[in-house]
Amino acid sequence: MCNINYHVVWSVKHRRRVLDAGVEEYLKGLVQQIAAEKGFTVYQFEAAGPDHVQCYISAPPKMSVTLIVKYLKGITGRKLSEQYPDMRQKLWKGELWNHSYYVETVGSVSEDTVREYIERQSNSY
Repeated sequence: MCNINYHVVWSVKHRRRVLDAGVEEYLKGLVQQIAAEKGFTVYQFEAAGPDHVQCYISAPPKMSVTLIVKYLKGITGRKLSEQYPDMRQKLWKGELWNHSYYVETVGSVSEDTVREYIERQSNSY
């Protein structure tokens, strides 16, 4: 079995401060539901302020991080608009999430360890 871990961050469009404690609680449940339906795991999800979110995700290699973020941003944006219709008035053209996002892979082995391992393997033959 193989999984890839990601740290993903994205923000509210124009950094509008619309993510309060109630919205965050609803988002956490929604994100877990999306992950279960689509086949990846969200270990941690937090509104890291009223204008952006962060999450720690694990997914199989066949699932791209682009697809995962598309699911999370698309579905949560639509569901939040339905659940909190007043929120749309605070947003530019009613769009919740910024189009961009930040992602990095997370591993338990450092780059130096991998380089050392590869060098040792090539030297043993």
